Amino acid sequence: MYNSLKENISKLKEITSDSADFTVRNLVLNNNEESAIITTEGMSDKESLAISVVNPLLNTKLPKKTGKELFDYINNSVLSNSEIILINTFDEVMKFSMSGFAVFALDKYDKMLAIGVQGFKFRSVSEPESELVQRGSREGFNEAMRINMTLVRRRMKNPSLVFETFTVGTESKTEIALCYIKDKATASSVEEVRSRIRECDIKVVLGAGYLVPYLEDSGKNEIFTGVGITERPDSLCGKLIEGRIGIIVDGTPSVLVLPHLFVENFHSIDDYSNRPYFAAITRILKFIAYLTAVFFPGLYIAFVIFHPDYFPEVLMKNINNSISHTPLPLMLEVLLIDFLYEIMREAGLRLPKVLGHAVSIVGALVIGDCAIQAGIIGAPTLMAVAISVICSYVIPDLYPQITVLRLSFILIGGIMGVWGIVMLSCIVLIYMSSKSTLGVIFITPISPFSKFNMRDVFVRLGWKKLSKHTMNVQNLKGGSVYEK
Repeated sequence: MYNSLKENISKLKEITSDSADFTVRNLVLNNNEESAIITTEGMSDKESLAISVVNPLLNTKLPKKTGKELFDYINNSVLSNSEIILINTFDEVMKFSMSGFAVFALDKYDKMLAIGVQGFKFRSVSEPESELVQRGSREGFNEAMRINMTLVRRRMKNPSLVFETFTVGTESKTEIALCYIKDKATASSVEEVRSRIRECDIKVVLGAGYLVPYLEDSGKNEIFTGVGITERPDSLCGKLIEGRIGIIVDGTPSVLVLPHLFVENFHSIDDYSNRPYFAAITRILKFIAYLTAVFFPGLYIAFVIFHPDYFPEVLMKNINNSISHTPLPLMLEVLLIDFLYEIMREAGLRLPKVLGHAVSIVGALVIGDCAIQAGIIGAPTLMAVAISVICSYVIPDLYPQITVLRLSFILIGGIMGVWGIVMLSCIVLIYMSSKSTLGVIFITPISPFSKFNMRDVFVRLGWKKLSKHTMNVQNLKGGSVYEK
């Protein structure tokens, strides 16, 4: 930067193309020295700016000094804000001013001060809609990164909890916070995540999902992901205790957690608030629902076309009667119904809530009654797909994967029958067994199998037994996952 205040302001206006929200408040101090306060409109709290910056500068009797001496005196004896950062470049000026800081510039000196007076508007803390619980906290993350960090710190008053901030996105300059517990997460895993963040060359980061391909071991967009997402502070704190690493992205209420295991998609906070036997029943139902959602339509097609003798005689007659009155082959009929269900789901998701009920009513009439009465689709086929779709809603975190796998099994079941489904199942299992994140196998502890580690997978033991050992998922790479 320059020693001249006018040249510095002129350069900043040139960088911002004199944008309407770039504001400069020129001040003449009582020792006749010129200065300026640089802010971005709407990002700073005007009351805090006036009380902690403008009023002290104008009302304090300043010594007859210039340049560095006056700058240091103002920094040490005039400004009363608790967050003051010395900056040396124009890039830093733009970064801090666009983050809600007020930048103080003085004539005849080539450095500036960034003063924390952030006051931009954000959504209040509320219950997340995607992770509802019956028992537990009603607080969820919002779009302000600093507020999210506070929600985590309030639950984890542990000096070992560390937050590290980074800037990603060459164009968006999005701020993110890496959080972990120092004595739980391994140093090698933390350093690996740091290096992946630094090597991220994406231009714009508008959501947490933008970073997922850069954090996975393979770096590719695969069906399953080893990076989890949560909107609950209590859920994140539970993961941090297990040695996970969280990434809070400014501007989005979703926090990334890695490594993420397959079995965790079937767990919820309610499991740890309810009695162990009820949590076990709930988890087993979720696993059954997942298998039903993925395999049921494909198996239905395979058995009807290639192995009809496995059906009871009365049921097979009803199915044959239904198929004979529909114009499409069975596989195309199932694909059509699945396609219509996905259209209805997408319409209900994107439309305003007021119109969402109309979509469900029209869909029920068109698919549930009129299509069957008109002989376009058969009732058994509709029921098979409907059961699969309803089961997929039980595990919302896996809905995209279930949709892709269901479609794949429908196609392979219609072409190759049961043996095709078995072959594709083996391929999927091999893929899941080979996938890892930060060296942790995706389907751990099912494979590699560990009896001791299975005590919080399909069933959950009581807290008196679980609390004797603290799970540390980072140790999965070396053997035991529990520490005394």
